[in-house]
Amino acid sequence: MNNDIILAQISTLPCAVEKNTQKIIEIIEKAKDNSIIIFPDLALTGSHVEDVLERFPFIIKQNEEAIKKITQKTSSKTIILSYIKEENDYFTSAYAIIQDKKIKKIILEDEADNIVEIYGKNYLISFSSFENIEKADAIINITPTLSRTGAEFERNETLLTVAQVYKKPLIYVNQVGAIDNFSYDGASRIYNEKGEIIARAKSFEEDILITNLEQGGEINPLPKGSEKTAEKENFSIDYSDDLERTYKTIIQATRSYFKTCGLKRAILGLSGGLDSTVCAVILTDALGKENVFGVSMPSKITSSESKTDAEKLAKNLGIGFSTIPIADLIKPFNEAVEPLIEDTSKHFENAKLEKSYAQDNIQARTRATILFGLSNEFASSIPIATSDKSESYMGYATINGDMSGGFAPISDVTKTKLFALARWMNENRKEKNAIPESIILKKPGAELAINPKTGKPLQAEEALMPYEFLDEIIWRIEEKSQTYSQMLKEKFFYEEKNDISKELKTEWLDKFFNRMSKAHYKGYIMPPSVIVDSHSINKAEYFQPITTCQINYKY
Repeated sequence: MNNDIILAQISTLPCAVEKNTQKIIEIIEKAKDNSIIIFPDLALTGSHVEDVLERFPFIIKQNEEAIKKITQKTSSKTIILSYIKEENDYFTSAYAIIQDKKIKKIILEDEADNIVEIYGKNYLISFSSFENIEKADAIINITPTLSRTGAEFERNETLLTVAQVYKKPLIYVNQVGAIDNFSYDGASRIYNEKGEIIARAKSFEEDILITNLEQGGEINPLPKGSEKTAEKENFSIDYSDDLERTYKTIIQATRSYFKTCGLKRAILGLSGGLDSTVCAVILTDALGKENVFGVSMPSKITSSESKTDAEKLAKNLGIGFSTIPIADLIKPFNEAVEPLIEDTSKHFENAKLEKSYAQDNIQARTRATILFGLSNEFASSIPIATSDKSESYMGYATINGDMSGGFAPISDVTKTKLFALARWMNENRKEKNAIPESIILKKPGAELAINPKTGKPLQAEEALMPYEFLDEIIWRIEEKSQTYSQMLKEKFFYEEKNDISKELKTEWLDKFFNRMSKAHYKGYIMPPSVIVDSHSINKAEYFQPITTCQINYKY
């Protein structure tokens, strides 16, 4: 008998047991008799809820009651459903195998007895143990995987190797949708015993894929290039194989965050620079142009090009747009604070900074105040933080300024990748070339201060270092775990094209590690943001003590 196997690739809401249960029941009721329906991990409670369950244990009882409700809907179908089970005063993940209105078997997370017979075939329900593999006809795995750089390549290599080594078909069901910082890409699939994919669900969409182990089923495409993206041997600014996935990951996370938080509208500052530009495009595509409003807030040193670029971008995207100069807002503030600075200087003897960043930050915080004020005036609105990963590492971002907002779409995307993403969006969005070429060609800079050497607004690379070099340091830390001394000895991608002295390279490395060591606290203040890279400094997955972690980076 050739039974349908249904990969129920769904998006679930954390702790929304009733809503998740209703979605599951609707899928079960539509399925044919004698189907095997497999749901993603923790489909009843949603993922990332461990701490919530400890504080509100009644949710565990809710999900156990939901299992009983679902059991009554199974009729002549078999359901494989992961849930949270209370076991000896603690809770654990478990698989419920439900058939003919009965729970046929429960397999606990660490249990060795993980074989179940369904319609004449033995399935190994695998968390990680393959102890009883010789008894199995096929393997089922529902361990979720995030959408991040290299994840598809690694996932595919792991799963096909398991299928090939054990010579068994392998059924993999992933979840889809986003939960705060975590964006899941779906792409559930079946491998035959040779490790060949014979069915694959859609990426970044809910999909009910009906298939079987003999004929397979539809093989949906992946985001272009994602199956090729493995760990790079050398740093490169060619991100072409990862741009569609990056775009879809951020779009999904942004849309999900707004929807599940009851939000609808986004307000952001449009500086005419790359970061706010990419954010504006993403928000337009995720929320609709009618739900995005951009504000240009030029100061007395803002260039005319930045003003016109911001306006042109807003017009191309069709989003709302307005301009409010901030020079006249800052002036009375400075006049009021100046006497206070003098009084403070008398108290903090010899503490006055030779170079103060107060004026830079006052501008950034004035802009944030305007954006928050606007968002307070309109229902279901939040301002957007536009900081990127490169500048977050360096602390080149202002708390309660450009870091301020309700969501940070690009905080896990480096600057060099943002340039590539901007070009990709111009070529691949329905409305081509929405981003003015002048924005992509422009040297990044916050236009908060004048460079005394040039007399022009300070560019970011003048304050920091070339982004190609900076982003390779990040890459060497995250992907290679390299030390300061190793980096000093190795030749960087930037050095292949530019002749720089060892003294300058040392200066840049010193600046990076010095600034990074003092900027880590800013990561804890960053609003929720989506994980994109294979490694991240997102506070949801990376913890480094702020006060006690004294790393000797020159080790």
